[in-house]
Amino acid sequence: MKNFNLTRRVMLAAAAATLAFSAPAFAGGNQVLDSIHFLIPGGAGGGWDGTARGTGEALTASGLIGSASYENMSGGGGGKAIGFMIENAESQYGTLMVNSTPIVIRSLTGVFPYNFSDLTLVAGTIGDYAAMVVAKDSPINSMADLIAAYKDDMSGTAIGGGSVPGGMDHLVAAMIMQAAGEDPTAVKYIPYDAGGKAMAALLSGEIKALSTGFSEAVDLANAGEVKIIGVTSDERVDAFGDAMTMKEQGIDMTFVNWRGFFGAPGLPADQLAAYQDVIAKMYDTPEWEEVRARNGWVNIHNSGDDFRTFLENQETVIGDLMKELGFL
Repeated sequence: MKNFNLTRRVMLAAAAATLAFSAPAFAGGNQVLDSIHFLIPGGAGGGWDGTARGTGEALTASGLIGSASYENMSGGGGGKAIGFMIENAESQYGTLMVNSTPIVIRSLTGVFPYNFSDLTLVAGTIGDYAAMVVAKDSPINSMADLIAAYKDDMSGTAIGGGSVPGGMDHLVAAMIMQAAGEDPTAVKYIPYDAGGKAMAALLSGEIKALSTGFSEAVDLANAGEVKIIGVTSDERVDAFGDAMTMKEQGIDMTFVNWRGFFGAPGLPADQLAAYQDVIAKMYDTPEWEEVRARNGWVNIHNSGDDFRTFLENQETVIGDLMKELGFL
């Protein structure tokens, strides 16, 4: 039954891919594609989930695509979804997989045997700052409070994140502690599968603080469920202007996590061009600006060869940093 279900899913995806590219460009006004299926390598509530759904929202609301569908495929630190794209390439030509800095980190650490070069690079789209958050009723109200609690009881001041040990959320927490003058390798880090589960652990008291994407924290902070005690931007972000930067609190560090989209290996050139075209046009729409501003994202658009150059440079920079922090 399991093999039948997988075969059926592959066949349906292949049919969707055919339909997605059956409509002529600009059919119905400014429509570029009939549909896009978004593959999300983590669970609901995480940064990948928000990026895929926010992009789909802007593309459909603006009329650039007719419809969008979404599939969450957790497992292996994102490796399950990447493997699925590679192993079922031809049936996934109608699919865009969202990913981000972790695809670089996890290939460096050997969490999975792939890297970005095993996929078709479509485009980088946004940057999302990192944030440190605590539960709404926590006695910790600033980074100074968190550092003091950490110094007083390292083992009892666990920091969680939605990535594997040595992954991005862990790396950001270590970078923050290093910039604050603490031993970055001594941080007690607890990993969770995607941001939603990590946030639940924070609210239940299982961890003292959460290293996460700024956009993931904004909605819960606006709802009064968490406090954002530090953000890794140079200046405060309009989406939640009350959140102080790390620099404002004497911690000299910044970090931005890119997010973007990948296609299956062997994606035909005309389909790649259509994806890149629709993403480029998205930036000029008010629907995208509404989604971007709401999440506090930064536009980082690099397509094709520019995207590859960007990723290769990040691979070098992050690899050097992880060696310095003792993760490689």
